[in-house]
Amino acid sequence: MTKVTSKDGTQIAYTKLGNGPVVILVDGAMCSRAFGPMPKLAALLAPHFTVISYDRRGRNESENTEPYSVDREIEDIEALINEAGGPAYLAGCSSGAALALKASLASPNIKKIALYEAPYLSGQGGHEPPQDTLEQLKKLVASGNRSGAVKYFIHDMVGMPAFVTFIMPFMPAWGKLKAVAHTLPYDAAIMEDFKVPVQIASLVKVPSLVMAGSKSPASMQNAEKKLAEAIPGAQYHVLEGQTHNVSVKALAPELIEFFKS
Repeated sequence: MTKVTSKDGTQIAYTKLGNGPVVILVDGAMCSRAFGPMPKLAALLAPHFTVISYDRRGRNESENTEPYSVDREIEDIEALINEAGGPAYLAGCSSGAALALKASLASPNIKKIALYEAPYLSGQGGHEPPQDTLEQLKKLVASGNRSGAVKYFIHDMVGMPAFVTFIMPFMPAWGKLKAVAHTLPYDAAIMEDFKVPVQIASLVKVPSLVMAGSKSPASMQNAEKKLAEAIPGAQYHVLEGQTHNVSVKALAPELIEFFKS
């Protein structure tokens, strides 16, 4: 593990594997190099690329500098690209995909983006987070109620049944989720109103791949298709048998083919 200094002085921890074109993996909510899919995905991509997995600010071994801004997270990605010698491809999952989308508009050093199930609303059914999601998460975090923030994320933001929030504190991962609960408002800020950002997507100028899982809700698949249609020239792939918690063994071949093409 090494660290790079972002524009605002924040130290961002990362791991680099492999050789070749640079691919930066962008985690979704609650995930880091200590918890989530990216370390395993990095190992599968490393025979083909220089792969950077990192802790988004405030998570695991990366520092957290207030006040938060989505622009600061984009600067973190730019710092990683510069450290690797750039340019780079981005692969993001969930809210990390939404962050990668925004980063592609801000940096000329990003040459391709691959997005898996950015959790946008399709307007065609499915769970919708409360309109005041960001404000509610900020209040819970400010009061020190990390458990409440995680439960709000799982139930109100994601839409899992109430019994899931009841049993979560008894699961081994609970401690790791609470440890990064203070960053949940960051993901809510990235998602804004959760609607597919058609105008932003229409400005993307790099080759793009948008993916969804065939076992994900129809509303999620519709949102990803709408996003792909808004990005000029974007590819849209449905990964058979996959849900929002995508298998890295299913995702890796898609990324290898896209980034090598």
